[in-house]
Parts: sequence; structure tokens; C-alpha cells
Amino acid sequence: MRVHRLTFAALAVVAGLSLTACNSDDGAAQSDSSSAPSASSSAGGSDSGGSGTGGSDQAGSDQAGSDQSNGNGSDGKGSGGQGTVAGTGSNANGKVGKCRTDELEVTATDSTIDGDTEGSVAVTFKNGGGRDCTLAAYAGVDLKTNQGELSAKRTGQEASPMVLKDGKSVSFGISYPLNKSGGSGVRITGLVVTPPNETKSVTLDWPGAATLPVTDGSGSPVQVGPIGSAGQGG
Repeated sequence: MRVHRLTFAALAVVAGLSLTACNSDDGAAQSDSSSAPSASSSAGGSDSGGSGTGGSDQAGSDQAGSDQSNGNGSDGKGSGGQGTVAGTGSNANGKVGKCRTDELEVTATDSTIDGDTEGSVAVTFKNGGGRDCTLAAYAGVDLKTNQGELSAKRTGQEASPMVLKDGKSVSFGISYPLNKSGGSGVRITGLVVTPPNETKSVTLDWPGAATLPVTDGSGSPVQVGPIGSAGQGG
């Protein structure tokens, strides 16, 4: 009887251990089974977020930005280059530049009329530069004399800048006192003309009376009128 009891007891212990082991395996399996969906959900969320938001949308935005930048950059430069108005000389962009000394043919003639109380000389600018150009109101005029250079003063007449067409001419007048003193006076040896807003001058022969009366030195007796004051040629 005792042997049988021990056998039953031993069987009961073995059965208990087997049951515990089974329950433990089931718990581990259940734990592994419950943790697997959680990892899968996390991975799925990452894939979904990377693909839906950080992936294609971001790449699409970067691509669009790159295309837009390239398009604007290329088009901007292209339109800027095509938008520049072509032109020659100072007429580029529709603007008329000033007349340069080298573009003008400068001549001077005596324009004194019998009976005038003053002598006069007409200076003419002819535009030979191949383009239209502008002349401001007054040119610079100096007389060379045996007593030094004498600068003409402006008459003060109002005048506006003018456009001198290519091939056309315009004149201005120089007035000076006639030497009626009977003395030798001041001998004129040359005429220096500087176009408006230029620094390069042209030296011409003086076509008027040979001398000026001696003055008291209170100012230049020679006056220069504005462009157009001596009539406009063709």
C-alpha cells in the first residue's frame, strides 16, 4: 500500500510540474503573440509616415522647388537678355546721347551786316556722327588775341537742349564790339569753340573784324548766344 501511495504521489508531482510548464509556455506564447502586433504597428506607422508625409510629399516639394527655381532662374536671365533694347552709340535703349566734338563739323562765318553797331560771327555745328544727338543751350567760346585768351560771356537768353538730327546743322551767334577808335586795338588771332558739355575744343580761324577796341578791363566785351540764336541750317 505504501508503495502505491508513493507512486501516486510521484505521479501527482510530475503532473503538477507538467501543468506548470504548459501554463508557462502558453503565457510566453501569449506574451510573444501580443507583442508582435505592437512591433508590426510601429513599423507600419513608420512606413506609412515616411511614405505618405516625409517621403513622396517632401520629395515632391523638393522637386517642385528645384523645378521652379531652375525655371525662374533660366527664364529670368532669358527675359532679361531679350528685354534689353539694342541700339547703336548713345541711342541705345531709346535715349539720345550728347553730341561729341568728334561727331560735329564746326565752321565759323562773318555774319555782320552793314550798318550794325556790333560785329557778329555765326558758328555752325553740323552733325556727321551717324546718329541723332543732343546739344545743350550754350557752347563755350574763347578768342585768341595778342594779349591772351578772352572768354565770351553768355547773353543770358533762355534756351533748352535740342536734338540735332544726323546730317543736320544748327548755328549760334557771337557778338563783339567793332573797333572804331582809330587805334590798333586788340588783335584777334583765332577762335576756340567747345561744344556743350564737352571738354574737347576746336580751333578755327577768326572770320570777323581783325581787332577789338581796348577796354577798361571791366569784363569781356564778347558775348555768345544760345544754340539756334543765329538761325538753323539744313
